[in-house]
Amino acid sequence: MESNQANAAALRAFRVLDYVAQQTDGCSAGAIVEALALPKQTVHRIVTQLQMAGLLIREPGTRRVQLGARITRFAANALMHGHANRERHAILSGLVADIGETCNLTALAGGDIVYLDRVETAWPLRVMLAPGSHVPLHATASGKLLLALLPKTQRDRLLRVLPLRPLTAATIVDVKALARELDETRKRRVGINRNEHLSGLIAVAVPVMVDRQRACAAIAVQAPVGRMTLDDLLGFVPRVQVAAEQMRQTFRDEN
Repeated sequence: MESNQANAAALRAFRVLDYVAQQTDGCSAGAIVEALALPKQTVHRIVTQLQMAGLLIREPGTRRVQLGARITRFAANALMHGHANRERHAILSGLVADIGETCNLTALAGGDIVYLDRVETAWPLRVMLAPGSHVPLHATASGKLLLALLPKTQRDRLLRVLPLRPLTAATIVDVKALARELDETRKRRVGINRNEHLSGLIAVAVPVMVDRQRACAAIAVQAPVGRMTLDDLLGFVPRVQVAAEQMRQTFRDEN
């Protein structure tokens, strides 16, 4: 009996997490009660337990909850080691073979970008960043792209709290300037890194869309400025978009 009750409790907690994960701007406990048809006391108990475990966080000054950092780390690890990771690696490998530059698959992880996978070029001049590495949102092609494609309220909230550290002389560290860059990025749906993360390294990124509104990941191509110009990288965008469409199917197959 205790085992059955524990299983039922675990499933209810998972249903709560699953529902919160589908909301673009968090939700209230009342919305969870209504959507999942669970007793109010049960939902409040589950939400409190999930908050204590770091799986949910409450927005300051509101009654809304969102996924916590612990669950976003869990999601990133699941994507890196899930059943589709071999197929995704094959897609990246094919892209690198075609264009001859390093490519990576990234996703949002709180206030950072996490590398889900990465395939290095055979050229001797390259930057080593293993899957699982975290890089800043504001200074990377993938980061600015995925940030730009967030719902406006979520994007603006992140902009208010992101630490805009200067990593190179080209890093955008002014909030208003970054907001303008994000508006342009959202329009063109291509992220651009102009020596902003590491001096001498440029990159472009395109989104992996799960539907017409939501990006679940990004594919980026990067190269040293001594080997490629930004126009050269932008010329690869159509081929990267093909890979992004192939990658999209691997995410849809998991749903």
